[in-house]
Amino acid sequence: MKKILLFALLGVFAFTANAQIQGYAVGQTVNDFTVTDTKGNVHNLYTYTAAGKHVFLDFFFTTCPPCQATNPTWNEFYDKYGCNSGDVICISINSGLNNDPNVITYENTYGGSFNHTPAVSTDGGCTPVDSDFNPVAYPTYCLIGPDNQLKNGDIWPISGVSTFEAAFPSGFNPQPLACTVGIDENENALSLNVFPNPSTGHVNINYSSKSGISTIEVVDILGKVIYSSTVEKATRNLIHLDEEVFTTKGIYFVRISNGENTTAEKVIIQ
Repeated sequence: MKKILLFALLGVFAFTANAQIQGYAVGQTVNDFTVTDTKGNVHNLYTYTAAGKHVFLDFFFTTCPPCQATNPTWNEFYDKYGCNSGDVICISINSGLNNDPNVITYENTYGGSFNHTPAVSTDGGCTPVDSDFNPVAYPTYCLIGPDNQLKNGDIWPISGVSTFEAAFPSGFNPQPLACTVGIDENENALSLNVFPNPSTGHVNINYSSKSGISTIEVVDILGKVIYSSTVEKATRNLIHLDEEVFTTKGIYFVRISNGENTTAEKVIIQ
């Protein structure tokens, strides 16, 4: 998977080089920052590190395809290690292009089924942090240690939660921890299960919608809607899609929305 190289004036270009944080070298002490996520929670870097936490950051923007594709795995990692209640802290930092509504929609669409990492938009102070760390590609995942030093400036490529775990410094062995937070009750009005996954082209979409009319869409990695269907309120139903929809191999997203809430799952066509 390619990262996206961002130029403020020239747009975006895909590239395969191993780009990373440019604001700091590995081993260098990073500046403190305080940000507010889309839910109004305040995060201070040095408060976390002073408590012995290892802090992982995800630099992203909402229309970045590889950001969208890796976001469910990032959230799975956050969920596995306690949703910031343990020794692993995860924060998503927007590039400075998107406000709270944009980032909330991004998380609802591409966040996957696990608890979602706190995300910071322009409304919450992401821009100075992004400028300070200066990632030249998106997404860029990095790690800061309890000593406030950059431990890893480019955790990539992402093949699963194990990629983030491989970045743990020697001697740091956190145990998986149950989350103390959960998905809002309103979000549970929609549920979605896509199988088999990965698939060779035949995909079943098992869904439920507890209120009103919902829309089910299949979106390719570039954000193009390749399938759309409107469904009535249903406790449980099943849709079958085949190669007429999934015409090429790759990563797709299946999402269901009722106008107020959206949930999505990634599906891989091999």
